[in-house]
Amino acid sequence: MLWSPDSKKIATFQQDQRHVSNMYLVSTNVGAPRLEEWKYPLPEDKKIIQIERVIIEVDVPKVVRLKIPSDDRRGTLSDDIASGSPYDDNEWNEDASKLLFVSTSRDHKTEKIRIADATTGDVKEIFEEKVATQYESGQGSINNHFLHQTNEIIWYSERDDWGHLYLYNAITGKLKNQITKGAFVVTQLLKVDETNRVLYFNANGREPGRDPYFSHFYRVNFDGSKLTLLTPEDGNHNVSLSPDGKYFTDNFSKPNVPPTSVLRNMQGKLITELEKTDISKLLATGWKAPEPITVKSNDGKWDLYGLMFTPKNFDKTKKYPIVNYVYPGPQGGGVGSRNFASSRVDHQALADLGFIVVIIDGACNPDRSKSFMMHVMVI
Repeated sequence: MLWSPDSKKIATFQQDQRHVSNMYLVSTNVGAPRLEEWKYPLPEDKKIIQIERVIIEVDVPKVVRLKIPSDDRRGTLSDDIASGSPYDDNEWNEDASKLLFVSTSRDHKTEKIRIADATTGDVKEIFEEKVATQYESGQGSINNHFLHQTNEIIWYSERDDWGHLYLYNAITGKLKNQITKGAFVVTQLLKVDETNRVLYFNANGREPGRDPYFSHFYRVNFDGSKLTLLTPEDGNHNVSLSPDGKYFTDNFSKPNVPPTSVLRNMQGKLITELEKTDISKLLATGWKAPEPITVKSNDGKWDLYGLMFTPKNFDKTKKYPIVNYVYPGPQGGGVGSRNFASSRVDHQALADLGFIVVIIDGACNPDRSKSFMMHVMVI
């Protein structure tokens, strides 16, 4: 459920799964087995779980049903409509008179952006996006946003093969302009400054010569002008904004380089260095960092990035068997975080037994272009 700003209304849904197949599981335990049963949509089911969207007026009390047919229980970020917030793809305007929401089809190929009148339940369809593969509203968080004061919508799309932000008119449903563009992926929209019409966001792959999975922090005007890099150092940046929105802390590192923490203002000016991690005691134990590596995909089309772990007593004159650790996703790769880490499961321990351990984020993993994610690599 999603409370309105004035706490007088709740946006939620009534769920219907009576028509959905039953799934069963028999426990294995001492004594008699226990039969578990729950609803689970199967490919043969004509419909998945359905939701009827409603608005609850708390003080009256009263239920206002939105005047649209039931929706598939789907979200723009995952199959679960509560994967990233209390109620994904729903957003109130300031006075709780309107509710923007997104209806997602069963196959995630059709998105309908709608605005409901919270008093009458009338629904207006603003625009629709259809994709050939699967729509996602971001990488880890939903980036769509309702700018109710100016009747605009910030919309995330991979329509040009890269994850970017677009600005729509919330009354006409017409595209006003593409906000970000280029061969990089916007991952998370962190701050919307409606007064100055500036967006602050994380993105991957824009800085040449760096690991394309490194996250950097940027600002850009609503009209797409003055795109500015706010975290210039080569590394993976983890940003946290101050409560007043005037500053941010930036913790950046690499898998083989320990973190540095700095404080910057929202124009990217360095205020002070806060801390630099001392790993001297870690190095004294004989610890060895993994080596970042780059290889070509088998068709020669893509540069693939990963890590290589070698034995602590590695001898370049000897040959070693290679263990290839594979986690093909599609929601994530094998390398995982690009931050510094003193250990990554048992990869170094395995290498110390006399192996070279290799992890590659192969084609079909996210956080790069849509065509990269949809590419099937033949091994």
